[in-house]
Formats: sequence, C-alpha cells, structure tokens
Amino acid sequence: MFILKRYKIRSYEMGLSFRDGEFRGLLGTGTHWFLDPLGKVRVDVVSQRDPWLVHEKLDLIVKSGALAERAVVLDLKDHERALVWIENRFSHILPAGLYAYWTGQKDVRVEVIDARNVRFEHEDLKVIARSTMAQRVLDVCTIGRDHVGVLFIDGRYVDTLAPGLYAFWKGQSEARVVEVDQRETMVDIGGQDIMTSDKVSLRLNAVVTYQVADARRAVTQTDDVRQALYRETQLVLRAVVGARDLDTFLTEKDAVAKEVEEDVRRRAGGLGLEIASVGIRDVILPGDMKDLMNKVTEAKKAAEANLISRREETAAIRSQANTAKLLADNPVLMRLRELEVLEKIAANGKLNIVTGENGLADKIVNLL
Repeated sequence: MFILKRYKIRSYEMGLSFRDGEFRGLLGTGTHWFLDPLGKVRVDVVSQRDPWLVHEKLDLIVKSGALAERAVVLDLKDHERALVWIENRFSHILPAGLYAYWTGQKDVRVEVIDARNVRFEHEDLKVIARSTMAQRVLDVCTIGRDHVGVLFIDGRYVDTLAPGLYAFWKGQSEARVVEVDQRETMVDIGGQDIMTSDKVSLRLNAVVTYQVADARRAVTQTDDVRQALYRETQLVLRAVVGARDLDTFLTEKDAVAKEVEEDVRRRAGGLGLEIASVGIRDVILPGDMKDLMNKVTEAKKAAEANLISRREETAAIRSQANTAKLLADNPVLMRLRELEVLEKIAANGKLNIVTGENGLADKIVNLL
C-alpha cells in the first residue's frame, strides 16, 4: 500500500522538510508530493510574512546551510544583544541565543551590540525603550527635570547623569542610579528643648533652606542626607544657644542665628550641600518664665514712662525759671509781656482798664 502526502506552499510561505527527524531542506512555492509509507516525512509550512523564524530545530536548519541566502541568521554570544528593525521600524531586542529572520517578504535590518559596555546609548533610545522586549534585557530609568542621577556600577561610582532617559544592560553588571533633587529644599527643625547657660529651658523652632551642590557626596557620605542635616543643625543649636544666658540670647538673637548659620554651612559642606539660609523661627519660654518676663517688661516700661514724665516736668520748670529770670532782669520786657496778656484778653471780650494812683495809665502811654 502506497501512502502519498501532498503539501502546497504558497508564494509567501516556505516549507521545512524533515525525514525521520532530520532536516532535509527547504521547499519553495508549489505543490510537493512525498511517498511516505512509514510516516517518517514531515513538512512544517511557515509564513514569511512574519520574518522571525521560530522553530524547535532551528539549530539543525541553520547548521544545514539552507538559510544562507534566504534569511539573516544571528548567533549571539553571552555578551551580545541585537536590535531588529523590520521595514525600517524598530521591532524588538534580542538577548543571547540563535535566531533567524526571513528576508524574502520584508526588509530586515539587524544591529549587534556589545553588552559588556553596561550603559546602552543609542540615537533611537526612546523608541527602543518602549518596545515590548526591552524590559527583559534593559533596565530603563528616567531622570526628571531639576534632578541628577548618581550612577554606580558594581557598587563603584561611575558618573553623574543629567536629566534624561538612560538604559543599562541586564545580566552583565549591577547598575544603580540614585536620583537627587537639586532644587532648594526646606528642613523644619521643630520642638528643640535647649537649656541656656543660666539653666533656663527654651523650646526653639528653626528652619534650614539648602540645595544639593555635590550629588555624589550627598549620596555617598550618608544614607539619608536630609536626616543628617537635621542632626547637624540640632547639635549646632544646642552648642550655640547653650553657651549663652537667656538675656544675652534674647538681645542677640540675630547674632545667634548668624553664628548658627555659619556652623551649619561648614558642616553641610561635608555632606555635599549648600546652605541658603538658617533662621530661628520661634522661641517658646516656659509658662512661669513667660509670666516673669512679662512682669519685668511691664516694670521696665513703667519705669521708662515715669522717667520720661520726670524729664518733661524738669524741662518745663527749667524753662519757667529761665523766663522768670529774663523778665526780672529786663523791666521793659516785663511790661511788653503784660501788654501781650492785655491784648489777648481784649481779643476775647470787653476790656475795662482801671488806673490807680500810681499813674499806670501814663506808664502805658509812655510804653506805647
């Protein structure tokens, strides 16, 4: 009994012929007949419209040399990756392995990349990073505006990256990017209980405005630069305020803030930070100390008011004494003063002049 098998290969297809599990060759367009009484013949018909040839026995097909002029064959080593463009459009990224792409139906272009250079740079990086297979072979990160990225490869500092898109090959080395914000940032130093040199407890609230100047140092010097700045400012506040008594601190608060700022600026420089300003926002006294300060202030103000009043009285008396002496030494001036008084009285109402026996009228006429 003869058993015939018939296979029809269309113009966009290709037949992969196997006999007894061994690859025998490619079958082109047309109808193909096989006498197969023992069932050892198998033909796999694949479409070339999808250029990627995926087959369980691809190694045998490639080894036979049948794909030499019909397909692009890639045998990627462990350190190699491939970028595949189909019809001038990026398709996908290939990891290490054996691959084949038909070239009969569509234009296929392949670019082989050496992945031993861990950082992947390409003019079409944005398109490549969006592909479906990119996450399998690439670590992709984006550094935002006003930020920088500190790049470490295998735990070693390599570079400081500007804002943008970056990609690193997986499986070769461990790449890590630490993103650092370079905008001005505020740290509230709140609720600091500090004792002055005269044993008065104060509660201070301060604020520090800073900016990262050296991203590498900010990342490598401490695990949390913000927390480190907070601790350093705490220590400076305790050292500066604790060295003064309460009255000195309250009267020289601006000088204290300036000294605190200078000390914090010096310490922050070692952390890679630049201090914009340090300010003491609130000073909170204990309740009993607040009442006592209010009484002291009230007493001072009362004393100042009393002193001002006494000064005004003294000045008025001194002015009167000077006027009296001047009038006593100059009789004519005294008479003019009397006439001024009479003039004011006459302007305000009826004036009656009564002259005595001492000839006051004659004296007035003579003055006039």
